[in-house]
Amino acid sequence: MKFIDEATISVSSGHGGSGCVSFRREKYIPWGGPDGGNGGKGGDIVFKTDPGKRTLQVFKTRRIFKAENGAPGRGKQQTGRDGRDTVIPLPPGTIISDAETQQVIIDMVDPDATFAFLKGGRGGKGNRHFTSSTYRSPKFAQPGEPGQTATVRLELKILADIGLIGLPNAGKSTLLSVISAARPAIGDYPFTTLSPNLGMVKVKDGEPFAVADIPGLIEGAHTGAGLGIQFLRHIERTRFLVHLIDASAIDPADPLKAYRTINNELTMYGKTLTEKPQVVVLNKMDIPEASALADVFERTIQPAACFRISAAACQGLEDLKNHLLMLLSQET
Repeated sequence: MKFIDEATISVSSGHGGSGCVSFRREKYIPWGGPDGGNGGKGGDIVFKTDPGKRTLQVFKTRRIFKAENGAPGRGKQQTGRDGRDTVIPLPPGTIISDAETQQVIIDMVDPDATFAFLKGGRGGKGNRHFTSSTYRSPKFAQPGEPGQTATVRLELKILADIGLIGLPNAGKSTLLSVISAARPAIGDYPFTTLSPNLGMVKVKDGEPFAVADIPGLIEGAHTGAGLGIQFLRHIERTRFLVHLIDASAIDPADPLKAYRTINNELTMYGKTLTEKPQVVVLNKMDIPEASALADVFERTIQPAACFRISAAACQGLEDLKNHLLMLLSQET
């Protein structure tokens, strides 16, 4: 199933119910006495975050949402029933913006956020409301106010503390699978991961933290090569990045080629990602030739510190997790 992280939908709040024109049929009361009730209020359009939602998949097939209209008033001064609100659940991290102007309306970051976007129309007054000492028998009532309509754009940006970046087959999905309960697709071929994955990492002495695995980038991703850079929006909210490099694939003639390729694509995407701190992690250290190639890489990238791990063999993971936890604690 394709990962849906953008959608455009049309939303309409309910119309208010019309007021009622009615008269009591009682002896000695002029015209029976007006007793028309008020119309009910139209339903609202409400957005609500749902932690159980991870994509905007539902909006692929349903793009129009309408709240219920208010019921009209009735005789005997009976007020019409209010229209039911339409509550639209969204995954946390969804940005709602005006589809035409692109102006951001609200960023639904809080897992328990509720936002009443469009108010329903007010119900019309019944003829009972317009009686006076000089006008005893009004024969008219108010119509209900119309609801509101808008077209909005939804954009999902996954909420995570740390983002995993790197070339395809660097081992990002394997790393996420061994440090968390996430089970992303893993395979010995490029672009195994076709959508972002999120996992919670537990540590012995600290709060769990969220890690997002972003599908692999390649050179020219900013022009649409490979999977492009469509998923990089999901690491805009992260506090820092873990740059994973396949140590066994380092080119001795140009040790920083993979490292430079990814950072160039981040630069092409925008300033928000290039300014994020990075932790460089050399993976696949269980492969015999990886150690010597890692030495060449570290001598070239000095003075930046690197972590050496093997996600497949579960080597060096505790030190990495503790280091990430320390960095997160320092930023709190």
